[in-house]
Amino acid sequence: MVVNKSKAAFRTIAEVAEELGVATHVLRFWETKFPQIKPMKRSGGRRYYRPDDVEIVKLIRNYLYDKRYTIEGVQKLFKEKGLKNLLGEEIQKDFFEESPTDIELSEESREFLNSLRTQLQEITKDLSDTLSKVSN
Repeated sequence: MVVNKSKAAFRTIAEVAEELGVATHVLRFWETKFPQIKPMKRSGGRRYYRPDDVEIVKLIRNYLYDKRYTIEGVQKLFKEKGLKNLLGEEIQKDFFEESPTDIELSEESREFLNSLRTQLQEITKDLSDTLSKVSN
């Protein structure tokens, strides 16, 4: 069943599998081997692939099926060359952007985050102390 969707539309796992000519279980397996594939999951675990995910899966399929790479070979290629370099302009720019560096926070938000950080540091210290006691 071919559905005419815009290029920016999200696709179900069945639609992506059909487009690539692979079974849905193969896509789920690739998700375990390639952390770069991050479909949204809705209630009941239903997967929705973003356009970027579809491009990544197409690239993986190309290397595995057409160029005859192993999974380990594709993983190594992604690590060495970087996914962005392999996909070029086909991927959306914001997919690779780091988290925002210049976030404007209210004073109240800053105080809350600082308080939270202090609490987490205290918890970390308590856990570390407890672990050292248990280890001895």
